[in-house]
Amino acid sequence: MTDTETLLIALAARVQLLEDQLDLMRIISAYGPAVDSGESAAVAGMWTEDGVYDVDTGSLRGHVEIEAMVLSKPHQSYIQAGSGHLIGPPHIEIDGDIAVATCHSQLVLHEPETGTYRVARITANRWEFARVDGQWKVTLRTSRLLDGRAEAREILAAGVKN
Repeated sequence: MTDTETLLIALAARVQLLEDQLDLMRIISAYGPAVDSGESAAVAGMWTEDGVYDVDTGSLRGHVEIEAMVLSKPHQSYIQAGSGHLIGPPHIEIDGDIAVATCHSQLVLHEPETGTYRVARITANRWEFARVDGQWKVTLRTSRLLDGRAEAREILAAGVKN
């Protein structure tokens, strides 16, 4: 193989990695706008058909349950009053066709009585992805409140350990 061929192969691999990182960031950054606008199909479509969203209160399995969460009365009340699911920049690790992203998120809610906003919760998140038919999809998102429990800190630590 020539030096030029070797360089082209290396550059193609680097470009693929950058494209993968960008694709993953786009999925993660789309979650907040989708969930805060009530776009239940868009939210569910981020996951594989059998994907899981594991939160402190239980697990949602598959598109139907994830869509139902977005359409639920409690979630719709957040949207109607004004809500923002704010997700911090993710730390992303990619290994072939699987990836893991670790980040913080906040839920900010509008208080109609006072016209102010409050942070309702801050959460540690682990997003697990698989490339399916050439597209990245969430297979598992685990979210735990940062309320002093070790489990949330462990999610964050696992995402940044070498």
